[in-house]
Amino acid sequence: MQQESGVKLKWLLVCMFISSIGNSFVWPLTTIYMHEQLHETLTMSGIILLFYSGANVVGSYISGILFDRHNPRWLLFGGTALATVVIALMIFFNGWPIYAFLLTAIGFFNGWIITMINSYGTKISKDGRYVFNMLYFANNLGMVLGTTIVGPLYQYSDGSISPLFSITTVLYVFFLAIILLCFKDSKAPAVAAQPLTDEENARGTTKMPAANLWICWTFFLSLCVIWTMYEQWSSNLSVFMTEQGISMTKYSLLWTINGILIVLCQLLISWLNRWYNNPYMLVYIGTFTIALSFILLLAAKSYAWYILAMVVLTIGEATVIPTMPAIVNSLSPVAVKGKYQGILNAYSSLGKAFGPLFGGIVIGAASYHLLFIICAVAIFAVELVILLVARLKRQATKEY
Repeated sequence: MQQESGVKLKWLLVCMFISSIGNSFVWPLTTIYMHEQLHETLTMSGIILLFYSGANVVGSYISGILFDRHNPRWLLFGGTALATVVIALMIFFNGWPIYAFLLTAIGFFNGWIITMINSYGTKISKDGRYVFNMLYFANNLGMVLGTTIVGPLYQYSDGSISPLFSITTVLYVFFLAIILLCFKDSKAPAVAAQPLTDEENARGTTKMPAANLWICWTFFLSLCVIWTMYEQWSSNLSVFMTEQGISMTKYSLLWTINGILIVLCQLLISWLNRWYNNPYMLVYIGTFTIALSFILLLAAKSYAWYILAMVVLTIGEATVIPTMPAIVNSLSPVAVKGKYQGILNAYSSLGKAFGPLFGGIVIGAASYHLLFIICAVAIFAVELVILLVARLKRQATKEY
């Protein structure tokens, strides 16, 4: 049985869009700012980003659990309000080491906010795949817009990040206004303390069937691996391409292509969902194509190959990344939907946190080509595990 969400989908999408722009104003400049303005080493920048992502994991997990037990509207408002305060402080206090501490706090609250928004998405009375596809679309649209304008703004301000944090503060104040005006109180039911009967499970309470747990945890671990490998595209690949004589401008263009294709893929997937209802097949296709993108990198001899690899990567990303949360949502009992969305976001953040470090270690010990091979093999292995678990457990699952 689906609960009332307490918010319309359009306002949830606006919140995701604003949050995504805010994120894209904060973390992409960390390495450049710390190295050029704060005169810290690249190693220190990597450590701070690891703390940022680690705090993101903790925020995701805690907010997912609290979403199911308390009033989510005020949990979202409180997390956003505290994030706004921290961002406002960074307008004036952005030297070393206070910048590192405040950035870590932002990581915690960003994880908190994104998990709250995704958890609200589980309560929307529409098809789960449509909701998560739209949330994913809004997130990427904000990221594309933010990363497009953050570079020129940073350059125009002569290396100062205060104007960027000023804009982010204004955006988050608008975010807070939306929560107050457009969200309604919707207290989630308390988690039952006693073991539940089969009848209670069928009504959508807290005990998850074993088959559901198998598939959900397979997805959690799979997303951790997928994001660890995916992060090579957004971190170490830029260095690899420049070593091949390809400019940073052309590397940045790949992400413009990524953003445009995500929009097109989401429209196509939404259309296909009307005629073909098999979300597991989308997971299989998406995982396979992400792995295939690394095979193409091994063969890349010109910029055209990188464009082809990015197209393949984006098809996989747009197919698998929003589908896994939708399946987890359908397999999660009503009273713990927030908890499992929090775990999913936490494992995704964990993969994003260790991805650049993992890639750097492999490159330092061996080569980029070995890194691409490891990435492809790891994701193909994930594909086989997902296929095996789904084949063995899917028929025994219950949907909520």
